[in-house]
Amino acid sequence: MKIGVPKEIKEQEHRVALLPSVVYQLTRLGHEVFVERDAGAGAGFPDGEYAQAGGKILDDHSSVFQQGDLIIKVKEPLASEYPLLREGQILFTYLHLAANKVLTEALMRSGVTAVAYETVEINRRLPLLEPMSEIAGRMSIIVGGFFLAKHRGGKGVLLGGVPGVLPGNVIVIGGGTSGINATRMATGLGADVTILEVDIERMRFLDITMHTAHTLYSSEAHLLEILPRADLLIGAVLVPGARAPRLITREMLRMMKPGSVLVDIAIDQGGCCETSKPTTHESPVYEEEGIVHYCVANMPGAYARTATQALTNVTARFVEFLAEGLSAAIKKQPALVGGINVMGGKVRNEAVAHAHGLPYEPI
Repeated sequence: MKIGVPKEIKEQEHRVALLPSVVYQLTRLGHEVFVERDAGAGAGFPDGEYAQAGGKILDDHSSVFQQGDLIIKVKEPLASEYPLLREGQILFTYLHLAANKVLTEALMRSGVTAVAYETVEINRRLPLLEPMSEIAGRMSIIVGGFFLAKHRGGKGVLLGGVPGVLPGNVIVIGGGTSGINATRMATGLGADVTILEVDIERMRFLDITMHTAHTLYSSEAHLLEILPRADLLIGAVLVPGARAPRLITREMLRMMKPGSVLVDIAIDQGGCCETSKPTTHESPVYEEEGIVHYCVANMPGAYARTATQALTNVTARFVEFLAEGLSAAIKKQPALVGGINVMGGKVRNEAVAHAHGLPYEPI
């Protein structure tokens, strides 16, 4: 198989899809790997390491797509990359199609087989999404605490407090991977943390493991009750493959004190707040209803080296499977079927089809 690793062109995206060590393993298995020049530079992996591993360095972005029958990326293709995709090609990356109809339709027109990291499910887990959810969850408290500073537009509350001063209040909506990592970081700082969840068994787990955090059943009534005292609100809700549910309305935001901060981790799936819209690391925040919104759609890209290592730890084995061809890969790992979002010009993921009102055709 000819495998292409293009440089990410999304704004402020420094991650790379494969480590040199993975390239070495793929070339040992007899595959050809084409890596765009400087693809790994932003994550601290220079071209020389890829060349030493057996990768072939290409200068031109489009050449990587032309050479590669299997394209490995981190983020979804951007508009300039749509024409580079072709029929018979496999694309393996984060797609988050439920929040992007234009991309969905472009993938359908191209004839590419688009396999999304975030919808590969094994034993009710999303193993290819979890590492980035862990990073985003932990980051949410770091950036949330930063933008709570008065000179950054926040209300001037230190999350951990100090002796004689109460700590800040952190509300985490969703007890999944992002939510539990946000909670872990916030409790570590000494903040007063409440985590909302609908799964009772999950709440029991959180109650046992997060000793200083409070658990609360997630409902509109409970949100209305606790939002007025929130300093930092973390949106960490996920419905696999589907658009994130809008749990926070504009009216609810008006109940929060001015200068409070919202970090919407779910923004790459459309966001869980009515006022959320994607931002970038270059310009990460904006204000609505007096609330500072942080809605960066590729949060882990800020810690590109850690994120690249964490991502490739879980994707490398799947890349090896796909390099043997789609049918062979599915025989070895049937969960890859769930990752196929678009194939043969058809939407193959029911949640994506429902999000855009498009016909759904199962594999």
